[in-house]
Amino acid sequence: MITTLSTPAAKRLRLATAATAGLALFALAGCSSSGDDAPSTSASGDDVAVTLIIKTQGTSYFQEMADGATAAADELGVDLTVAAGKVDGDEDTQIQAIENAISRGDQGILITPNGPTVFDAIQKAREAGLYVIALDTVPDPVDSVDITFATDNFLAGQLVGQWTAEKLDGGDAVIALLDLFDDKVLTVDYDRDQGFLDGLGIDLGDPAVNGDEAPTGTYTGGKGGEYTIVGNLATQGTEEGGRTATETLLSENPDINVIYGINEPASYGGYQAMEAAGKTEGLITVSIDGSCDGAQYVEDGILQATAQQYPLKMAELGVQAIYDLVTTGTAPAPEDGEDFFNTGVQLITNEPMPDVPSIDVAEGQEVCF
Repeated sequence: MITTLSTPAAKRLRLATAATAGLALFALAGCSSSGDDAPSTSASGDDVAVTLIIKTQGTSYFQEMADGATAAADELGVDLTVAAGKVDGDEDTQIQAIENAISRGDQGILITPNGPTVFDAIQKAREAGLYVIALDTVPDPVDSVDITFATDNFLAGQLVGQWTAEKLDGGDAVIALLDLFDDKVLTVDYDRDQGFLDGLGIDLGDPAVNGDEAPTGTYTGGKGGEYTIVGNLATQGTEEGGRTATETLLSENPDINVIYGINEPASYGGYQAMEAAGKTEGLITVSIDGSCDGAQYVEDGILQATAQQYPLKMAELGVQAIYDLVTTGTAPAPEDGEDFFNTGVQLITNEPMPDVPSIDVAEGQEVCF
């Protein structure tokens, strides 16, 4: 069953910044994904139909994405359908939503893919003439879609890693890595994990593989020091998953003092496990998302830093891009040298570190979700 969401236009990064600037970073490109059936350039907003397919409706992150798409569609007069997987990782529901978009004759799809099997359906949509934009997660390979609007997840990981190295001040790092999945590979999962380790100054093995780096050694970030990676465990991006994974890792090494989490629910679950074990003194817990809950966790000292991304902006720009493509024939393109359109990331912390750019919690709360 497809879940169709009804979302109000929420607090948002103004659509006008994209519309009035004409999406200045976009360049004239091909007018359809297949190259054979270019959309009409005499269409109006009323003639443009777009489907947004998010991973799940169960988080503020994807609700914000739906709100951004809704606001943009209202502004432009676009016919928007919003569908969601039942849970994170639900590929079947996303595939059905893609097939529905093809059947309706939509011009475009915005999607945060739940897994690799979704890409066969995406290819069918592109062959049918739909323009497909990935949001949030750069697919592998990147040309599985027409373009991606996403956070630079490796950079997000680097920022929290660099901050952590400075915070350690030369001390030993005993690290729990709370990742996303262990039964499928997504770029968002390994980019964040590997970016974090790179930011710490730990030598990577294959940057597209979690867990193949040396389990012990020296980190070179900040003042440098010794590190131990206790393990990488999947959390499904949930509090329960983060708590269970951390309990398991604590049973292997009770000296954990650094928790990296793929997202804030996983990191919060990790903190809960450490709190229950009486091990929060001196604990460094970092994450990625920048939700309002996450910013409050930083304020409360549960997290010390989190990298903020901007799902509302991704969705607004995505709707605008398909509208422009259909009505003017102008397709989006990333900046030179990039394989996706970077929608930005900023580190939120109330403990700024030298040479690590950051904003404080109050600034992060102004645009949190």
